[in-house]
Amino acid sequence: MSKSELVDELVRGGYLKTPAIIEAFKTVDRAAFVPVEFKSQAYENHPLPIGFEQTISQPLTVAFMLELLQPQPGSKILDVGSGSGWQSALLAQLVGESGKVVAIERIPELKIFAEGNLNAFPELAGRVSFVLGDGSQGYEPEAPYNRIIAAAAGDTIPEAWKNQLKTGGTIVAPVSQSIVVVQKLTPEKFEVREYFGFSFVPLVKEQAG
Repeated sequence: MSKSELVDELVRGGYLKTPAIIEAFKTVDRAAFVPVEFKSQAYENHPLPIGFEQTISQPLTVAFMLELLQPQPGSKILDVGSGSGWQSALLAQLVGESGKVVAIERIPELKIFAEGNLNAFPELAGRVSFVLGDGSQGYEPEAPYNRIIAAAAGDTIPEAWKNQLKTGGTIVAPVSQSIVVVQKLTPEKFEVREYFGFSFVPLVKEQAG
């Protein structure tokens, strides 16, 4: 399958709808973020290993989550579990020149891998700050965020993310086998929607002690 065929399939299936997100999928080549041994499968609609028991997510899932997130030009977005950097690059395309993506990854080798992959897109690389750290705690130094998105599943949406989200902002994240959307209506009030039937790698937290 080619890149254009993958995008067409996601549009036909109703997973890609927003023109800006469709354009991001066309512009940011998934093949640039896949390990060499899996390049031939870059446009297949399934996850691929990137080492360290992590994956580059299935295109369908990324499309579905970005449509729920609705990144806007000028937004500041926290990308939790940046992995290969593909989603970070898509977000960078969507936030535009005036936006910023803070990509947090707990595995040093994957942070380096993602940074190297983004170098193929110099214009986008300048919009992404990669941080090594525990994504379950968010990233306070850059808070607050307009949007927060995560690629790994926890048992709940961490309170740190809710606290670091601007009022009016959105979190899209896996919880168990669902995708959860959290809208921050006021500093204390949140609206939650849940979409079932997905599978993700677990969100690993740093152990205390």
